Amino acid sequence: MKINFEHKPAAHCESGVTSNMLRYYGIDISEPMVLGLGAGLFFSYMPFITMHGMPVISFRPLPGQIFARVAKRLHVKISTRLYPMREDQSMKALDKLLLNGKPVGIVVGVFFLPYFPKEYRFHFNAHNLCVIGKEEDVYTVSDPVSLVTNQLNSAELKRVRFAKGTYPPMGKMYWVKKVSTQSPDLKTGIISGIKLNCKRMLDIPIPYFGVKGIALMANKMRRWETKLGSRKAALHLAQTIRMLEEIGTGGAGFRYMYAAFLQEAAAIVEKPELKDFSQQMTSIGDLWRDFAYEASRKFKKRNGNVCSYDQLADKLVHISEEEKRFFTGLRKFIQ
Repeated sequence: MKINFEHKPAAHCESGVTSNMLRYYGIDISEPMVLGLGAGLFFSYMPFITMHGMPVISFRPLPGQIFARVAKRLHVKISTRLYPMREDQSMKALDKLLLNGKPVGIVVGVFFLPYFPKEYRFHFNAHNLCVIGKEEDVYTVSDPVSLVTNQLNSAELKRVRFAKGTYPPMGKMYWVKKVSTQSPDLKTGIISGIKLNCKRMLDIPIPYFGVKGIALMANKMRRWETKLGSRKAALHLAQTIRMLEEIGTGGAGFRYMYAAFLQEAAAIVEKPELKDFSQQMTSIGDLWRDFAYEASRKFKKRNGNVCSYDQLADKLVHISEEEKRFFTGLRKFIQ
């Protein structure tokens, strides 16, 4: 049994799953629009949570939040379930939904995904994909980062659904229960999504999130080499680059996607000034791309002029200031 589900590759896993799943139910919105409606642009630097012994850095909300926010704004009823310590029950629940013709989004760890290239496999437990069929013991999955659909047997699927480590997925799955018969109110949803994204980047009072989190990471980076030694400082830098460039679409990619959202939103909400904000966000994306490039040169010890940790931190401070200016202006404009 395979659901008649259109697989489309995407830039980011959760926004791609959300866009593809909504299209299955007749709501055809782009991946950048999903990111914008879901207030998916974020930053967090959390030294109190570690991955491979290093602070967790994230450029996205927690898995499932983009999907849930988009569904709320489009008046789509959804369900989400966790199955801690109930692996067999979770697989039976998945099979039942597939038999009822429902594509099912799931959260998995990427390390044991058999179709992932080995160089991209590490213990990251926040990857999203969509299960769209099962024949005997083999499941068909639509993974937005893959050009084609892929297959996993039940043992392989169970293993990645119950991966261990930081943020274990615990068999998490989510699906659409009911779609409103009314046309989605994109204009209201866009404005709400923009306001929430501004709030998340500017107003969280503790210093680990949003623009404050970027500045905090810059401050910590200045002391990495002195405090940790050259080898461990290099590992922290590699972790930063990995989260920035390889997990989902990272820093620059998310900014470019959000710029595309603002470009698309300008026509829908009839506010052409959003195109100017789109250009500003593209420029911020360029700053993140430049930081990633220089950080990579530092890690790989390239010949020639290589940035110091202080210089890399200066780039992050500049990015923090530019994002603060951007979101402050965008919030003032959209009110």
